[in-house]
Amino acid sequence: MSAPALELPAAAGARVLACGAWLKNAACLLHGTQAQWSPVHGDLGDPANCVALEQSVDALLRQAGGSVEAVAHDLHPDFFSSQLAQRVAGQLGVPAIAVQHHHAHIGAVAAEYGLREPAIGLALDGVGLGTDGVAWGGELLWVQGAQWRRLGHLQTLALPGGDTAAREPWRMAAAVLHAMGRTAEVGARYAGKVGAPAAQTVQAMLAKGVNCPPATGAGRWFDAAAGALGISVKQAFEAEAAMALEKLAAGYLAEHGQDMPQGEYAIEDDGVLDLRPLFAQLFSLADGGDAQEIARGAALFHVTLADALTEWTELAAQRHGVRAAALGGGCFFNRVLTTRLAAALDRRGLHVFLPQKVSCGDAGLALGQAWVAARQLQSSPKGAEACV
Repeated sequence: MSAPALELPAAAGARVLACGAWLKNAACLLHGTQAQWSPVHGDLGDPANCVALEQSVDALLRQAGGSVEAVAHDLHPDFFSSQLAQRVAGQLGVPAIAVQHHHAHIGAVAAEYGLREPAIGLALDGVGLGTDGVAWGGELLWVQGAQWRRLGHLQTLALPGGDTAAREPWRMAAAVLHAMGRTAEVGARYAGKVGAPAAQTVQAMLAKGVNCPPATGAGRWFDAAAGALGISVKQAFEAEAAMALEKLAAGYLAEHGQDMPQGEYAIEDDGVLDLRPLFAQLFSLADGGDAQEIARGAALFHVTLADALTEWTELAAQRHGVRAAALGGGCFFNRVLTTRLAAALDRRGLHVFLPQKVSCGDAGLALGQAWVAARQLQSSPKGAEACV
């Protein structure tokens, strides 16, 4: 059964079907000021969810009378949702438009608020394919409709073991040690937690660059903080480590006040936000082994990240003459981060747009895909170029 239609403040300008992403998949039909959602299907690694998506796409097409002007999808070519979109577009004789994952997150915010003005988009999540083939996820963007460009990103980290690193936060902490030039510490630091063979293997992988794809995902920095502080070694479910980190931070800040000093970070000339200086402090706090110091470390991570993101966004807004800041991506489920960041941006005179009626995570991504594709059609009605 379809979810209730969402009434948008501005018309899309084209009727577009969007097939969503891989995780927490949902499809969306955008027409005029109406966004009609499918149910949330879940992750497309489950064949049953793929079948459900196909059925939802058929239902949305019937609702549209079999007529759409384009079918939008994620940039990743291997997603079932991308392949389905291309197949359906081919059957209908309309363009299949690929929309980069983080552009779509900001597009969802733009659709919800009817934004036409340029905005600085801060897209923070675990992973989405970038235009350079790298896993992105900590992105600073300039966005206006179908037009966008990448202004900066979080410092790139290696993922030792690929997807395994996202499930085992200690590996991400090891990746930060490696990025800090402290690779030789990995084996000794984590042998007691995961066993000497695993710790030594990851140390060797990082040292040799074997099976260590690069990524800029903000989610991986949350994992690294949880791993560095000894809060989580292996996650039982997605975002478990980040949720535990947030809980400790919220408790510490509630007890000790919100105005703790921030840690260190750096914003490089090329737009990279580097959190490695902060992690030197986190590893030192963890070495003490005291529960209160661990909680302080969790709070320090959140406070520093929020303040760093504020400065990063404000600098970009000033440089590009933009007063709107749009925040999207699953990391904004974190209330400690989001509350502090939104308030700080507001104090700096920026107009902050946060998802309210639409999920900030991948369950809301299809709306952003459809909105961006519709804007693309308006600017180039005969074009089927990917919005990348």
